[in-house]
Amino acid sequence: MLFRFARLIICCSFLTVLFAVSGLRAQGSFPQAAPSDQREGLYAFTNAAIYTDYKTRLEGAILLIRQGKVEACAPNTPIPAGAVVVDCSGKTIYPSFLEPYAPGYGLSEQKRAPRNFNSPPQYESSTKGAFAWNEALKPEFQAGAVFTHNAKEADALRKAGFGLALTHQNDGISRGSGALVALADERDNRILLRAAAAHHLSFNKGTSAQNYPSSLIGCIALLRQTYLDARWYREIGNREERNLSLDAWNQLQGLPQIFEAGDKLDVLRAARLGQEFGVRYIVKTAGDEYQRLDAIKNAGLSLIVPLAFPEGYDLSDPYAAADISLKELKHWEMAPANPARLEAAGISFAFTTEGLRDKKQFLEALRKSVAYGLSPETALKALTWTPAQLLNAYTGEQAAGSLEKGKLANFFIASGDIFQKDTKILEHWVLGKYHPCSEIANEGKDLSGLYQLRIGDDTYELSVKGKPEAPEAGLMRPDSSRLKAALSFNNGLISLGFQPDTTQKTRVVLTGEPRGADWAGQALLPDGRWTNWSAKQTGNAEAPRPRKETPESKPESGELVYPFTAFGLPKPPETANYLIRNATVWTNEKEGVLRETDVLVRNGKISRIGRALPVQDDAQVVDGAGMHLTAGILDEHSHIAVFRGINEGTQESSAEVRIGDALDSEDIDIYRQLAGGVTSSHLLHGSANPIGGQTQLIKMRWGKTPEELKFENWPGQIKFALGENVKQSNWGDNNRTRYPQTRMGVEQVFMDYFNRAREYGQIKKSGKPYRADLELEALLEILESKRFITCHSYVQSEITMLMRVAEMFNFKLNTFTHILEGYKVADKMAKHGAGASTFSDWWAYKYEVYHAIPYNAAIMHNQGVTVAINSDDAEMARRLNQEAAKAVMYGGVSEEEAWKMVTLNPAKLLHVDDRVGSIKAGKDADLVLWTDNPLSVYARASKTWVDGALYFDAQRDAELRASVQTERARLIQKMQANRKNGEGAGERPAGPKGHYHCDSDEDEGGY
Repeated sequence: MLFRFARLIICCSFLTVLFAVSGLRAQGSFPQAAPSDQREGLYAFTNAAIYTDYKTRLEGAILLIRQGKVEACAPNTPIPAGAVVVDCSGKTIYPSFLEPYAPGYGLSEQKRAPRNFNSPPQYESSTKGAFAWNEALKPEFQAGAVFTHNAKEADALRKAGFGLALTHQNDGISRGSGALVALADERDNRILLRAAAAHHLSFNKGTSAQNYPSSLIGCIALLRQTYLDARWYREIGNREERNLSLDAWNQLQGLPQIFEAGDKLDVLRAARLGQEFGVRYIVKTAGDEYQRLDAIKNAGLSLIVPLAFPEGYDLSDPYAAADISLKELKHWEMAPANPARLEAAGISFAFTTEGLRDKKQFLEALRKSVAYGLSPETALKALTWTPAQLLNAYTGEQAAGSLEKGKLANFFIASGDIFQKDTKILEHWVLGKYHPCSEIANEGKDLSGLYQLRIGDDTYELSVKGKPEAPEAGLMRPDSSRLKAALSFNNGLISLGFQPDTTQKTRVVLTGEPRGADWAGQALLPDGRWTNWSAKQTGNAEAPRPRKETPESKPESGELVYPFTAFGLPKPPETANYLIRNATVWTNEKEGVLRETDVLVRNGKISRIGRALPVQDDAQVVDGAGMHLTAGILDEHSHIAVFRGINEGTQESSAEVRIGDALDSEDIDIYRQLAGGVTSSHLLHGSANPIGGQTQLIKMRWGKTPEELKFENWPGQIKFALGENVKQSNWGDNNRTRYPQTRMGVEQVFMDYFNRAREYGQIKKSGKPYRADLELEALLEILESKRFITCHSYVQSEITMLMRVAEMFNFKLNTFTHILEGYKVADKMAKHGAGASTFSDWWAYKYEVYHAIPYNAAIMHNQGVTVAINSDDAEMARRLNQEAAKAVMYGGVSEEEAWKMVTLNPAKLLHVDDRVGSIKAGKDADLVLWTDNPLSVYARASKTWVDGALYFDAQRDAELRASVQTERARLIQKMQANRKNGEGAGERPAGPKGHYHCDSDEDEGGY
């Protein structure tokens, strides 16, 4: 064995290390059995190209490691006596990659308990002990306390280049602490480097069986309240109670905060939450952040980016292909360019293997990202320096990320440039310990050349050429006849076989070993005799004929549009100046309807209204002859453009949740409703509980981010509800446990919460320390007339009841929505000062609308109630102009007053009539140019402006339709061609998101 060991070192075989041990190490608290190895684990790696860090490459340097640490890494480093020398000629040494996001590695899988549909909902936590009130909060969980080494997963990660990993429990909103571990086959006590290395969070409640939260808005509210509770607990609350979860939460705040995002909009949501509480998250993304790159860059976040690029879909069935959205097709093409775009934007990011079905795919995906424009230097930085910096692991006793003196001896030896296709990782050293990674037959030794081969008395000319890992051999006899031969080099031994007589199936088999540039060994002849053989190198191999190389070009990656879906534009529309001439102008002001009138728009505002206005030099002239110009439609009650749920109906009050936290700026309904003349939409919580969530008014700024959709400086509102939904009449027998279960109980909920809110306000005014309560804060704003109620309602008795409750607490009900029995109490509503937002002619869709009549809007209007007509439906919102016309048909309301029901009146109910709802100088230029009288069924929106930006144009829409069709066809053809070239078929994406209504209670986007 000693002879074998020495010979392999001489031969520069990488398998030398199989017979070496990592050396003497401190035993710590564990006993050491005899016999023991007393060596220091001293190795010298010579003649390699070494990356000491992501940007520094040394040629022919020496890497010296001792006892699991880097002792030196530089050219001409003296090699100490006793060091095991490994010749790495032709090889490249890289610092080990660091996996910053390895959910579940070395941990037991968390499984959701099977749902029993025959059991009532779970409203309280089932976790025993002094822990958080909600099961989705698990800050006390410590991955380091339960981590156990997983040899199989560690091997897969090492072969992908990773030497360290941050593991955590992938379950819950607060997931506790993650542990930094080394990927070595060692005892857990040696490889657990940092038991608490990061705090992990998400917008997903995970396996929790507790009902709350049941939506994205609930998840965000729970996080927001937890930050406030932790602050209160740290300052005064710990004297009142013991909460181990809040104790743990506060202890975790000094660690890196890693947030899992389900998509690019989640990245922005996390950034906004972090800014609110002074936390800068490290966000693990979904790989689609290139679609909102500017906004993410402005957020100043560091990212952990997956390289799990989507596979092409099977589109052989044209009907199935039609179901794949343009967004999914474009993402398939553009996702590999995501890292390059991040680099160009100057965003700090690290890479993760998370999302890959097999870790073997990682290097291929990494190289693909380089092919799409990512620089190798930045790629290496994202795998070493950046994750080490993010996890505070670049300096200190257990530093990683480079091969500087004193750092962990974590590195791998590759056959060449790791970013080249054929490069393989040969071996990986973690904490100074060797791990084989490749089974390359020739161990990387280049055998190419011309040789004189002697086998006994026979002589041949031997030629060896080709790649080192796949040599090609050929023999030529003295008579110039040629023979094929099979050559391999494995475990330091050469094997060569050939048929000396091609007419017979007999072979000569040679085995031997290199002796410098020559070879020698024993040969087995066809007759069974053994003889000596030798091969003396006589020259270099014949150079391969130069092949005509096609210059590599960066793959096509399509055009980025905003939003990243059909009808997106390369750049969102911008505010411009317009002169709209000779239109019929519906002012909604005392001037009424003006014929052949001009309207000048400047800087997003209505500047002038009049006849024959002079043409401004910088204004685009729009011919409005024969057309009608109106203020944009405001939909007072809508549920579009919200992601992962519209209801948080798991409690009788969810006043703490905010629809504005979960805006979906990419909802195609925004564009469709612009085509119907809608310029603003009031997005409401559903009606699953008496006190719902805070609403959000948006402007239909198609292509902008969620925050840019929000109507600026808008006084907030909140959704309340009455009737069947809130008392869970139709929810089944299992839903008989949550209060209230009767209409009387609904009234008691309001009384109780307003009394509590009043007391809360008194505590705030007292100046004494108090626990901030988001739920009571929202309700206190109602009492202080800073927030207004829009209430889902049907039955006259409940409508009257809520007005009495409001009067008891000295505030006014702002709006009753639906209000289909409003005609019965219109006089009371007018006296109270409540407005109405109703359907034009919906009735008989459930029992409590049994008394609805189509004259409702007209009767309330005639009683002096401010009446709006709303949609509560994504499709109806595209035709609200026609819904307004029904007030003329059914109730004899004048055309101008009917038109105000979808423009000025909802603006009044939303307290923004000083800015929108009519055409008046100084108001926002939210305008629609119609082809006909806007109340006509033949009227179509020709142009729709928001803030003076042209967001919908019928002519441009026709061009976009053709463009979408062309782009889809191009991508489908490209995807089918890639399938023919071997690309696999990925899982078909989920279908489009359905439309929400008041009673929708699903969270369809939990990841």
